[in-house]
Amino acid sequence: MAEKTYSLAEIAKHNTNKSVWFAIHNNVYDVTEFLNEHPGGEEVLIEQAGKDATEAFEDVGHSSDARERMKKYKIGEIVESERRVVPEKAEPDWKTDTKQEDTSIKSWILPLLLGLLATLLYKYFFSK
Repeated sequence: MAEKTYSLAEIAKHNTNKSVWFAIHNNVYDVTEFLNEHPGGEEVLIEQAGKDATEAFEDVGHSSDARERMKKYKIGEIVESERRVVPEKAEPDWKTDTKQEDTSIKSWILPLLLGLLATLLYKYFFSK
């Protein structure tokens, strides 16, 4: 069975808290029932209602769990002539955060050691 298709004009009609539809990666979602469950709050979803929300969705960096969960709200696809391509972003790589944390630790160790050395030299040369 072929997917139901919707135009962007049809999606645009569903832009109130009573009916929230949007498109993400050319798929159309009716998230009206998900408003109260959305971890980021319903306002975020309502703000994207009636639009192509692909870039906003990708900018947030949703997890693979979130991507899997949204499948149940899919109601169709955008008509072929109105589709566009926006690449999916990978899940956040927490290893880069660890690397940044290591760098910040190293950035204060050297000044701390220099301060300690200066204090010891001061006491050695200027103590009575």
